[in-house]
Amino acid sequence: MAKKSRSTFKKRQREIARQQKRQDKLARRLERRDRRAETVPLAGEEDPDLAGARPGPQPLSTDWQDIPDRKPPEKTPE
Repeated sequence: MAKKSRSTFKKRQREIARQQKRQDKLARRLERRDRRAETVPLAGEEDPDLAGARPGPQPLSTDWQDIPDRKPPEKTPE
């Protein structure tokens, strides 16, 4: 019978540890959210790879302008 009470005590300790971990994670999430809300993005902080990009198909860059368009060969009627 003594083992049963010991395992119950251990189980309660695990539950308390799990609750504490949840509270810590929640506090970190709230802190991160508040930090993000306080930070104002600067106008110059744009990803250089995406600068000037707009949704949809993008025009070819000048590096690709000299390559002729490939068209499938026309079928001749028989």
